[in-house]
Amino acid sequence: MTAPADTADRGVLTISDSTVERIAAHAVTEVDGVGGAASRVLGVAVGGEDLDNSAKVTAKVAGGTATLDVRISVSYPMSVARATGNARRHLMRRIEEFTGLTVSQVDITVTALHTATAETRRVQ
Repeated sequence: MTAPADTADRGVLTISDSTVERIAAHAVTEVDGVGGAASRVLGVAVGGEDLDNSAKVTAKVAGGTATLDVRISVSYPMSVARATGNARRHLMRRIEEFTGLTVSQVDITVTALHTATAETRRVQ
């Protein structure tokens, strides 16, 4: 039986920005009352904000730390402050659980509020 390799000889695990983005986009769907945001092109929303869509997340990983920029929608009449606080805490915990990275900052932009009933449009 061979001895385990010295820690200096084992290599390094690198977690990419895009991996953290995918984990965070999924993790935020676990928060009640929080949903996705429309994609944007040149600052203009393309498509609609929808609670069933995924959030838009940008992550930056440096060493053992990550920062997140998250775009979400919130169910009305839920408190935006409560929803974003819950999302921020949940993201920090889940990213650390899955990656071992410490999340130093989570910036959240709420792009829309959704009512419980869907808006019906009619053409007359």
